[in-house]
Amino acid sequence: MHPRPFAFSDPDRPAIILPATGQTVSYSQLESAANRGAHLLRALGCVRGDVIALLMDNEAAIFELSWAAQRVGLYLTSLSTKLSAADIAYILRDSGARILVASDRLAPLAQAALPEANGVQGYLVDSAIGPLKNWATSAARYPETPIPDESAGTDMLYSSGTTGRPKGVKPPLPDGPLDAQTALEAMGASLYGMGQDSIYLSTSPLYHAAPLRWAMTVHRLGGTVVVMDRFDAEEALALIQRYHITHGTWVPTHFVRLLKLPDDVRTRYDHASLRAVIHAAAPCPVPVKQAMIDWWGPIVHEYYSGTECCGITALSAAEWLARPGSVGRAVLGRVRIVGENGQEVPAGATGDVYFSDGPAFAYHNDPDKTAAAHNDKGWATLGDVGHLDIDGYLFLTDRRSFMIISGGVNIYPQEIENILVTHPVVADAAVIGVPDDEMGENILAIVQLVENVDGSEALSEELTRFVRTALGGVKTPRRFVYRDDLPREPTGKLMKRRLMDEYRAVRHQ
Repeated sequence: MHPRPFAFSDPDRPAIILPATGQTVSYSQLESAANRGAHLLRALGCVRGDVIALLMDNEAAIFELSWAAQRVGLYLTSLSTKLSAADIAYILRDSGARILVASDRLAPLAQAALPEANGVQGYLVDSAIGPLKNWATSAARYPETPIPDESAGTDMLYSSGTTGRPKGVKPPLPDGPLDAQTALEAMGASLYGMGQDSIYLSTSPLYHAAPLRWAMTVHRLGGTVVVMDRFDAEEALALIQRYHITHGTWVPTHFVRLLKLPDDVRTRYDHASLRAVIHAAAPCPVPVKQAMIDWWGPIVHEYYSGTECCGITALSAAEWLARPGSVGRAVLGRVRIVGENGQEVPAGATGDVYFSDGPAFAYHNDPDKTAAAHNDKGWATLGDVGHLDIDGYLFLTDRRSFMIISGGVNIYPQEIENILVTHPVVADAAVIGVPDDEMGENILAIVQLVENVDGSEALSEELTRFVRTALGGVKTPRRFVYRDDLPREPTGKLMKRRLMDEYRAVRHQ
């Protein structure tokens, strides 16, 4: 499906609600803005296969521009607002973007990036500053009717760049009609009951892959997208009650923050409207997910995929309760577990997680990285380690690149982190390996505590006992350090590589 039919069948239906500003955009308004934008893109010389880049906060224009690009047959590259000007310029050059549109607030960042961006034309959403023209004023000159040569576009989003520069994930352009069903649309409708009556809460920055893709999926199905400008646990509960939210996508850190709210806050808000709560982005600790199901009911769904979208697994709350810790069975592609010798291993054996028979992708301008993500059979991996049970349900262990080898034993930090965050005073945790002359590596736990709790030797001893009781001595951190916060993407993804570089560098100073 596509948003266009709803602009005619129910023109006043809200497509977008922005609670922070009170703005509402109807389906007819979204359709008009997307058509005007498409005409402007054509007038600027954009043709099928070209790239437009967005540097935008969570605002309505990101959807108007995204749907304009989709009907012009363009690749859409959405840039993190947390990037430096140098990294933005790099992505603009690497992607071959012809146009950059930025939020007015981000004008200084856009201005700083453009001189190194190889002639990219710059726009602001509602203003004009220096070389940056006014997108809204420019688009207003064009008709609200469709362009005559519409074709379907898609996104080319950049990985978060845990090692080196971020790389664009470039799938083939769709060769079907504008309203051809997407994989997420099929998932949303069949697994989660999304449709025209859905009121969807978008909890994360829209410059990331999953938040933007899911919000646009809701538009394809005719639902309403309620967009948080930034995540706040209590505000999320308030919005669920205020707008009668039926669906939403979350990450495990959101759940942790929700569960650590005081009991009187958690019980203050009504969540009875919720039909499906969907989480991804990182493995969810079993006790955390169990607590969310106990609170919100058996409506907590999970899926596993990545920006590359070479495959997807998914499972319902009922399936998870029967197999705690699983991330589901394949709903796109087929899961393969590959051992050290490059051959598939049997059920129960741990190895590298690959997908076969899924959508094709390549890392833009990086054939070596593309080749490294595929094996000799053409199967693709996201770099995770795990195993399948006898029924084909996938259980993730961790990222292979984060594995710690201590005294010849392979230790996966995710298991330790999942235990630590269940301690009452731990708000967040990261576990890494640091060099050790005797053991090769030792386990370091980097911990963020809840408010009004300070780190101490006594607390470290308590956490040591806590982990040892749960996991045994081999997996118990040898040292704890405390920080005010941990570096996470707004989607909840832990930027562990930054911590690894920082703490490993300390040893060599």
